[in-house]
Amino acid sequence: MARINPVSRREFLRMAGGGTLALMSGGALATVLSSCSNTDTPEPEHGASPTRVAESQWEPDVELALTATVATSQIHAGKATQVWTYQGEVLSGNPDSLQSLPGSYLGPILHFRTGQRVRIHFNNDLPEPSIIHWHGLHVPHEMDGHPMDVIDPGETYIYEFQIANRAGTYWFHPHPHGRTGPQVYNGLAGLFLISDDEEEAAGLPSGDYDLPLIIQDRSFTADNQFLYLPNGAMDRMMGFLGDQILVNGQPNYGLSVAAQPYRLRLLNGSNSRVYKLGWSDGSPLTVIATDGGLLEQPVQRDYVTLAPAERIELWVDFSQWDVGSELRLQSLPFSGDMMPGRAATPHGSRFDVLTVHVDRQGEPGQALPAQLSTIDRHQLAEADNGRRPRTFALVMQGMAPTINGRQFEMEGVAADEIVRLNTLEAWEFVNQSGAGGGMGMMGGMTMPHPMHVHGLQFQVVDRQVEAGSVTDWQSVSEGYVDEGWKDTVLVMPGERVKILLKFEDFTGLYIYHCHNLEHEDLGMMRNYRVDV
Repeated sequence: MARINPVSRREFLRMAGGGTLALMSGGALATVLSSCSNTDTPEPEHGASPTRVAESQWEPDVELALTATVATSQIHAGKATQVWTYQGEVLSGNPDSLQSLPGSYLGPILHFRTGQRVRIHFNNDLPEPSIIHWHGLHVPHEMDGHPMDVIDPGETYIYEFQIANRAGTYWFHPHPHGRTGPQVYNGLAGLFLISDDEEEAAGLPSGDYDLPLIIQDRSFTADNQFLYLPNGAMDRMMGFLGDQILVNGQPNYGLSVAAQPYRLRLLNGSNSRVYKLGWSDGSPLTVIATDGGLLEQPVQRDYVTLAPAERIELWVDFSQWDVGSELRLQSLPFSGDMMPGRAATPHGSRFDVLTVHVDRQGEPGQALPAQLSTIDRHQLAEADNGRRPRTFALVMQGMAPTINGRQFEMEGVAADEIVRLNTLEAWEFVNQSGAGGGMGMMGGMTMPHPMHVHGLQFQVVDRQVEAGSVTDWQSVSEGYVDEGWKDTVLVMPGERVKILLKFEDFTGLYIYHCHNLEHEDLGMMRNYRVDV
């Protein structure tokens, strides 16, 4: 694996405005513990305990430690692969709050309930700065993992927040500006599962019948090391596509199931690949949840379109297949990829994601209820700007991906990126087909953009597409599941997507960005600020 050059502390502090200690806000406290030398704190002797910069009196229900470190994993036969991984430990509270993902360098899986108070010590044992973002969680801004809060190797960042989200499948990953893509690609990702009374009342499959499935694509060198951006600038501009599909960090993934109902939690953890997921025999998929938890009622799709960072939950009764049957979950062909020949498994081809083996009899299980949950629906007419939504144009300007013609500034906020606390707003992401400029093959070209807004869940209320982009759009649009809460939404070329967001509980600086991680690292990310 190619050497990853560390980013200097000075450069990160310059971009962050010179501080690594987050301030108190919303009743929570972020703390940095340092064992690195810097201009303010002398380096302690080897093995000495770091000094706490600030002390919190906040008492958690669960306290964990997560350490990002370098390790190896036996992914393929032969030489082990060097990976970056999170190692977890329960310091106090329920020991079941942390679960390893068997046979995987990914994870761990964190389990919490709505209302619990959580303290998490993030220890950086990597060769470069990092920070953790709790993707989809509603937390104070200094708990969100903003790139300005990166910590150096040897430092610790303490997160403290109360679980405000409803039950659902959330996740966590690093978020240093310019380095999110390679850090996620090297293995840093885990699931953050929340439960609550409403979910438990639905009687969904649990325990061994509730399965997490993290889907990623990777490429490898001849000696089994991760190969990232082999085509340099072109991979950065288009978003990197690997030539092998891994599920839970394993290639050629096989799932052994009994002939009974299961709950499958799918995360698209890929850097840029969009999946169009369907069963090999054409059976419909029963969707029960999206990014922000359970739908009100189950819905059926012939396929599901899953963009980077999106989650989907399926209810599958494997008793509809005979014991001994083999079923494949595949990604189906679609159009809209600007360079369909750039990888061995491009968007334009059909390929297997995983294989299911129905290898034993099961129990009947509880029937899927017609009503899963209750969702408080926002109405466009109730939004403060319902008649004139904020518009965010997603445009490749020459070789630079931009939002409204701007790129990321560590603390920069434009006037049209300031919102008010306790307001409901309409935002519209516009991926205008043929927009852009500059010389060469990127001029005037567009590609899919999965847009993620930090700090909240939103609702999708409208999609429109330009006449010239209808064919590409129709190749994926029947797989959208917009009925539930979302934190990431796919915006195809020529598409306009309108969402409703409510800014409540917390003020401060959050970010929104394209979750094609190569686009994000190139600056397709901006701050928005919540003011009183």
